[in-house]
Amino acid sequence: MIRNLIFISLVVGLSIMYYYNITIKSRNKKRDAWSSINVQLKRRYDLIPNLVQTVKGYASHESKVFEHIADARARAIGADNIEDQQAAENMLTQSLKSLFAVAEAYPELKASHNFQNLQQQLSKVEEDIQMARRYYNACAREYNNRVETFPGLIVAGMFNFSPVSYFEIDIEESQTPKVDFS
Repeated sequence: MIRNLIFISLVVGLSIMYYYNITIKSRNKKRDAWSSINVQLKRRYDLIPNLVQTVKGYASHESKVFEHIADARARAIGADNIEDQQAAENMLTQSLKSLFAVAEAYPELKASHNFQNLQQQLSKVEEDIQMARRYYNACAREYNNRVETFPGLIVAGMFNFSPVSYFEIDIEESQTPKVDFS
């Protein structure tokens, strides 16, 4: 009887330790994935002022667009959590689309080597952000599965592990921006 109790206690203890450890590994992987997103976003934030200055040289009267980009960039840099970051990034993406729509109206700007180079760099960064988002969301899904499925949810409850949000793209991001030249 005592031997069975010791055996059951040992199995339960080892199970808790196992699920705790894999949840920690999954959480750390998710954190690393978020860090990768932040690196790519930093690259994006660094490119934006150069891009705006280049467009300003050709279209200085489009100040509303420039202000909107500056505001969106500041919000994105200052975001404190995934939900705020997601909202700010969606706003920034829409602002950049407006900037590129403005650039379409200036053929000499589109032909500028500096503008083309910045646009290519930003395009590459956007691709890298998309890859980092997909990786983060896969890590978040793995982590959420660990903390929401049995028997991991028991261990998650014991140690206050909770599900995390995905970093999703706003539906509006895929739509063409509206630009008013009046």
